[in-house]
Amino acid sequence: MNPQATAPRTRIKVCGLTREQDLQAAVAAGVDAIGFVLYAKSPRAVSAERAAELARLLPPFVTPVLLFVNPEPGDVTAACALLPTALLQFHGDENASRCQYLAAGRAYLRAARIPTGPGGADFDLVKYALDYSQAQAILLDAHVEGFGGGGKAFNWSLLPPSVNAHLVLSGGLNAANVGDGIALLRSRCKSLAVDVSSAVEVDAPGGITLKGIKDSEKMNQFVAAVRAADQRLAGLT
Repeated sequence: MNPQATAPRTRIKVCGLTREQDLQAAVAAGVDAIGFVLYAKSPRAVSAERAAELARLLPPFVTPVLLFVNPEPGDVTAACALLPTALLQFHGDENASRCQYLAAGRAYLRAARIPTGPGGADFDLVKYALDYSQAQAILLDAHVEGFGGGGKAFNWSLLPPSVNAHLVLSGGLNAANVGDGIALLRSRCKSLAVDVSSAVEVDAPGGITLKGIKDSEKMNQFVAAVRAADQRLAGLT
């Protein structure tokens, strides 16, 4: 038997893309999904028209994901008309019924904003997953000021031992720690995917990260780290 066929496969999303060359580099690295931020206050924001323009470059089986924060229904409808194959991601204060209304039958992810530090133990992820049981998956992100994890990680070990949902681990992931996250959480849920943004962006002089501008080598390193973690969990290395 081919050992690769028995290895678990963690799906990978890179979020916050704004340029053609970064999208092409992400696809070449082997990611499964590309996230476009349709939230005007984000430094990585693009318009729905720009997202559609970029998404047209995607090959088959790489999924565009549209990230919304407390959107108006018309904005979601208009974006979905431009990107009919996109998966939706709700990252604001939308409750379960609002998500269902906005999605209008389309598949969506629901972000869970988990407190950093000891407060993470008080977040009831089991109940949250039940409340949003119509979501395709629950995306786990750190709760920081504003919306989005800001490149911060929460304490993964405080999550429940068993969650009846597909999970997407996000917030503070990078090539150095993603393997630990996969090893810790894979057995706690139906399936585990990972989502990265700031850790694969270009570093400018002075320690400044160019938000929305991705680094192809960092994306390659991140994907390689995920695949190595999959192989370790399968007992193949």
